[in-house]
Amino acid sequence: MAVTLKDVAAKAGVSRSAVSRTFTDGASVSDKMRKKVEKAANELGYSPNALASSLTTGRTKLVGLVSDNFRNPLFLDVFDRFTRGLQEKGLRPLLVNLSEETDPQHSVRMMRQYSVDGVVVASSTLLPEFAQAFRDAGIPVVHSFGRPSSNARVHVVGIDNIECGRMAARTLVARGYDNIGFLGGPESATSTQDRYTGFMSEMSANPEVKCSYSFARTYSFAAGREEMMRLLDNTPAQAYFCGDDVLSIGALSAIKDRGMSVPDDIGLIGLNDMEMAGWQNIDLTTIHQPISQIVNSSIELMAAMLADPDRYPETRIFPCSITERSTLRPLP
Repeated sequence: MAVTLKDVAAKAGVSRSAVSRTFTDGASVSDKMRKKVEKAANELGYSPNALASSLTTGRTKLVGLVSDNFRNPLFLDVFDRFTRGLQEKGLRPLLVNLSEETDPQHSVRMMRQYSVDGVVVASSTLLPEFAQAFRDAGIPVVHSFGRPSSNARVHVVGIDNIECGRMAARTLVARGYDNIGFLGGPESATSTQDRYTGFMSEMSANPEVKCSYSFARTYSFAAGREEMMRLLDNTPAQAYFCGDDVLSIGALSAIKDRGMSVPDDIGLIGLNDMEMAGWQNIDLTTIHQPISQIVNSSIELMAAMLADPDRYPETRIFPCSITERSTLRPLP
């Protein structure tokens, strides 16, 4: 049978309330009492009941980790880092799938049913209204991979996607390509919109270079492959900024299936620098997104918000860099 609080109290020779206070954050208990109770608990193999503790403190330590990017392999790494990082902070991650969710208020109701203490929105494709809805409901929220804003109403941690678009365009122009394409993710995603804006802004400064654009259904291998197949049926560009590594890998598959080579026939540059991008059979030139810093900073902000829910919202943007591999022609 499970060891109970009553068993620990009897072994330690203290009251049940003393045991309860020992395992309640912020409760008053002397060092002598704490050591006595913890010694008895360790000898009996007792672990405090999280649900019972939440009824006493009104805090569950649950943090909703919500996303809609479950088809993108990058987010296996993101979820791994978030869940381990939250647990190291003594918090309990609750992974929630919001794929195809369109109603922010439905998500708010779901999080209230789970009695979460806070929410991390880990997505560049969920609309900003989702993070805003959690804030308006009084739930501490951090939007990771969200769109930066000078007057942010929620904490945002991510990258400057407009600058990433510019970076990709500059890289392709520097390689001597004179017919360049943008192959973005879903048009509704703010990350796609910003990468497109930056890309086209930079290309406008190079009128001698032909430029085209198109969008994939989702950030997925299948969508990248499908869109590249469509482009190959017409007259493709010499090189593409695919706006995401998984789109790039789908595009790479389509190009090779048509008997063409990368980069000899078509060049590719992605964004994220996910682990798979470095595999020998892919070896994708890409823009490195500092996932570790984004996740760690998001967790730091969440812990700070749980301690101080009125903390003023801030935006934290991390710089990106080019990771050179073999899917673009070399610099002249």
